[in-house]
Amino acid sequence: MKRLQGKNALITGSARGIGRAYAERYLREGAQVVIADINLTAAQETAKELGEGAIALELDVTNQLSIDRCVEQTIATLGSIDILINNAALFTAAPLVEISRDDYDKVFAVNFSGTLFMLQAVSKHMIERGEGGKIINMASQAGRRGEPLVAVYCATKAAVISLTQSAGLALIKHGINVNAISPGVVDGEHWDGVDAFFAHHEGLAKGEKKRQVGLAVPHGRMGVAEDLTGMAVFLASADSDYVVAQTYNVDGGQWMS
Repeated sequence: MKRLQGKNALITGSARGIGRAYAERYLREGAQVVIADINLTAAQETAKELGEGAIALELDVTNQLSIDRCVEQTIATLGSIDILINNAALFTAAPLVEISRDDYDKVFAVNFSGTLFMLQAVSKHMIERGEGGKIINMASQAGRRGEPLVAVYCATKAAVISLTQSAGLALIKHGINVNAISPGVVDGEHWDGVDAFFAHHEGLAKGEKKRQVGLAVPHGRMGVAEDLTGMAVFLASADSDYVVAQTYNVDGGQWMS
């Protein structure tokens, strides 16, 4: 049985990477999916590749007009939004004494403010519609603990975990379940950039940081985007109706909480 049959999902930052993997899995589970991304061309290409049930919309989560327009277009096209995944995010890293205000502002604008105001816009629609819904935020193991070179990114993800708790408590009276997924280290083009950063600042050979972090995962390897999709389906389905304000670690055993 398809667990999301008849549901409409909006996934931010889903033209590639983890967001695309969520979209692909949701389509297989019977949902219609909006591929919402700041890169409209990439979103259109992804929607075309994923096929029937996928539509592309432009979205800049740092711009309120763009958020409102994307939500309105989704409702106009699909009729409703049953599921939101706040997936859009940026990674940043720098030695603490080199963090710039511009970088801080940019990353918080996407990772935290973007999550908050997307959640707000979609939850207003869900409340007005009166049929509840599921909202899934993307946290990170970086939000569970600090890292010496990743202070700003860690802080944004800690804020997402806190927001998930507050929003979950505020919205469950409307039948809206807000929860989050906290990945560990997930391989892909994102981690190629992370690896290059650590190679520079820690004097490592290219690929060495990826090798080290993979070995440190109790499961024995880095994750891949598809490792996260089962939790994303669970949190979007009726199976999670009694799950409220939680952040689930999907990280191969890296963090226990």
